[in-house]
Order: sequence, then structure tokens, then C-alpha cells
Amino acid sequence: MRKTEAEAVLESWMKPVLGFALKRCRTAEDAEDLSQEIILRVYRTLLQRDDVEDVERYVWTVAHNALCNYYRSASRNTVGIPLEEVGEIPAALPEETDDAETVDRLKKEIAYLSETQRKIVVAYYIDRKKQEQIAREFGIPVGTVKWHLFEAKKELKRGMEKMRENGDLKYNPVKFAGYGINGSLGEKDLYSMFRSPLVQNICYSVRNTAKTVNEIADDLGVSPVYVSGETEHLEEYGFLKKQGEKYLVDFLIEEPTPELLQLECETYKAAGALFANALYGELTACGVLDSPALTCAWKNDRNFLLWALVPWIAACSGEALREKKISFKEVATVRKDGGTNIFHATVGCDAPEGYEFMNQWFGPLWNADNRHKIWQVGSEWSANLQDRVMNIQGDAARTLALYDRERKEKLSPDEYAWLAERGLIRMMDEDRAEWQIVILETKELRDELLAIGSRIREKYAEEFRKLRDPYVKAVLGDLPVHMRKIKEFETQFIFFSDGRFVFHCVKNLVNSGKLKVPEEAQKKALSTLMMPA
Repeated sequence: MRKTEAEAVLESWMKPVLGFALKRCRTAEDAEDLSQEIILRVYRTLLQRDDVEDVERYVWTVAHNALCNYYRSASRNTVGIPLEEVGEIPAALPEETDDAETVDRLKKEIAYLSETQRKIVVAYYIDRKKQEQIAREFGIPVGTVKWHLFEAKKELKRGMEKMRENGDLKYNPVKFAGYGINGSLGEKDLYSMFRSPLVQNICYSVRNTAKTVNEIADDLGVSPVYVSGETEHLEEYGFLKKQGEKYLVDFLIEEPTPELLQLECETYKAAGALFANALYGELTACGVLDSPALTCAWKNDRNFLLWALVPWIAACSGEALREKKISFKEVATVRKDGGTNIFHATVGCDAPEGYEFMNQWFGPLWNADNRHKIWQVGSEWSANLQDRVMNIQGDAARTLALYDRERKEKLSPDEYAWLAERGLIRMMDEDRAEWQIVILETKELRDELLAIGSRIREKYAEEFRKLRDPYVKAVLGDLPVHMRKIKEFETQFIFFSDGRFVFHCVKNLVNSGKLKVPEEAQKKALSTLMMPA
């Protein structure tokens, strides 16, 4: 019989059974306990069996058997419970004991009950509400309230007998050292969701193995009450997935060892040096920097032009050569706030000596309309990095629209001021502005520059493969199985549209002196391009 049907049947038997018990028990308290025992026994049977043809007869059979147990047990304190179930008698609840330590432990164990049981126990034992009042407030039958109280007592006894062991996270919580998003942002600030140490450690607790709320709480040494709300919120936005009653993290949490970081640094430094030096040689020797289709307020400053072209070509060339076994759609999460993305976090460790950190790095980032695309990276060499990158990301549509209009007509003073504030233009006088970012005027120039990068990739394809394969194997081997497909998708971009690769290309040229640190006036416009879509 279904639960709702069983509850409906028993609702009609509550008063007759209680009347039966009141006539035969010594006290009203005993009668209430006995009637509850009768109803619970019948309820269990109705849930498990569909062959109870005469419910009335079965109820009175159970009632008489329970009454016999009551008479046999009259000298005991455990009223209405048969001898074989004595082991299930719960420990005392808060109002039944004066021992402060026991009361404290009981209150802690109440937090480990299911949400419904916890609320009913608090309402009954702490707030001292009648069962009928609780039933009305919860919109459930009184029999269901009695059932939850009975089951809660058993759970509390089991909890009192268990020695709970806190995990290492109570004493040594992790801290996410960095975050990343691959894909489109929604309305919610995803980074803000993970500023709380509690949220970070909940996710880390279920990084490798699915766990219940209570198991997570034991790991963290906190009350499950605090964990349950956070797990529900994280599941709602796609950061945890539920497997039965257990949760498992559903984004990338990387925990690299010093050895893996060492391998990463060596791999990227070698790949960056190989590509960047070859690209620098090609760009400075082939005359493309003098093309009339390459425009910029700093057109005569080749160093400034290279700060934009080297990162862009490193990220965007050779698309036809890139491995494409797994699509973004297969691994990205469609979130409640409208975003579709892959979120990942890193748990920090002590980096090996000589490790190259990506200080204040953002990107590659790009936005486009039907006519043009704006592309950029941000780095430690850029001015007002975070504001600049985020403003361009958030105001991309306006930027692109103003660029198209400005090529045909003068903009308003406010519009020029808006562009200048973001470092996109500089005003030459009241009526004339120059775009400070690098502009590729034609598709032919865009394709010619990308072809240079593609030829370099083809030339050194075997060297890149030898660098890439051992690193990818180590990275995937360092992750739990359920995270590997997401990471496999991301490894398809290694040495392509890969921020770390772009960083090492730039870093190599800066360290060797081929790229000079830009002038202060250039830093807002650094590494930003406009080109045909």
C-alpha cells in the first residue's frame, strides 16, 4: 500500500485505538504509548503488504497482542515494547534527563536527523507542542507525527551509542587558491559562492567520494544543519550532484602536488619558448607589422603591436590542428542563473622553487557581434587589470557598437569619455580620437597572421606532442574518475587557446628582452585587438 493511502487509513483509527488503550492501561501516559505502538505496527504492515483484506480485524489483532505485552511488562519501565525490541529503546531525550553532558550530546545528535524528523522533534520536545498542533502546522496526519517521533528516538539512540570521528578538515581545512570559468557567465557571481570556507570544504569533502550530509558534517566537525542548506544550494546551481542521499562534487577541484607543478612548469616553459621565439622571428622579419591594414595609435611602436599579436596568435592559430574528441556541450553545466560553463578550483600547495606564477592573469577573453570581435588577455603588465577586463566583458556590446559608429560619424563627448576611461581610445583634440588597441582592418590580414602561427605549429608538431603527452597523462591521473572527462576536454586546448601557454609565450619574450615592459600610458590598451568577426 502506498504511504498516503496507509496514512489515510490509520487516521480514522487513531481515536478508537486510543479509547481502547485508555480503558485498559493504568495511566494516560501508558495508554498513549500503547496506542502509538499499535498504530505504528499496523502502519509498517500496510506499507510492506498489499494483502491485508480486513484492516479492522488486523488492527484489533495487533491491539490485543500489544495489550498482552503491556500486561507482561507492567513491572518494567519500557511500556508497550515487546522483549525482543528492548535493544531499540532510545536514550533519554532532553526533558527526560538532568545530566548536562547527555543533554548536550542529544541536542547535537538531533542535528543529524532528517530535516522533517529534526523539525518535529524540536517542536515536540523543545517547543513542547502537542502532536495534534504539529500535525496541523506540517499539514500531515497525527499518525505520521507519531511515526517520525518513534523513528527519531531510534536514530538518536544509535547516534548516542556511536563515537563520531571528525575528519582532518575540522582541524586542517582546505582553502581554494584559485578559481576559473570556461564558458558563458550567468547573472550570479559564481566566485562569491565559494568565498565561504564552509562551502569550499563541503565541496572538497566530496571531491573523491559521494557522502551524505551527516558524513560531510562529520568530516568538517560541524552540525549537519549548516551543511544541509549549503549542499541544497550548491546542487541547485550545478556544483554538486546527488546520488540517492549522497552528494558528489560536479566541477573540477584540482589538487596538484609539487611534482606535478614542476612538470607543468617545465612543460609550458619549453613549449612557450619554442613557439614564442619562432613567432617573434617570423613577425619581425616578414614585414607584416608594416601592413596598412594593421592600425593603432601606437602603430610605430612595434613592441606594443607584438604585445597584442603574440598572445592572440599563440591562442588562436592552428585551430584545424587541435584535437576535438570531446565537445564543450558534453561537459559544461547549464546553470540556474543562465550561464553555461565549466567551473574549476585549485587547492594550493607549496610550489617548487622556480615555479612561474601567472600573476593577475585573465583570459583569453573575447566578445563579438556580426561584424567585429574584440579579443584580449590581462596580465601583471596591464594597468587596472581586473576592472579593465571585466568592464570590457560586461560592456562588450556597447564597445562593439561604438566602434562601428565611430568609423562613420563622431560620437558624443560622453561616449568618447566612456571609451577613453576604459583605455580603448585616446583623445587627440576635442573632435578627434585614436583607437589605442590594435586593429586588424581586413580578414585577409587576420588570416595571414593566423597562418604564420599554424605553420610554426606544424613545423614543431612532434616536439609539442612529446611535451604534451606525459603532462596530460600526469594531470588526468591526479584526478578522481568522475572529473576526468571535463579535464580531458580542457586538455584539448593545451598549447592552443590556453591561458597558461599564452602566459609562458609572453613571459619567455619578456625574460629574454625581446618584449619590453610597456609604457605606463599603454598599459590600459595592452594585449587588446579588434578584428573582423
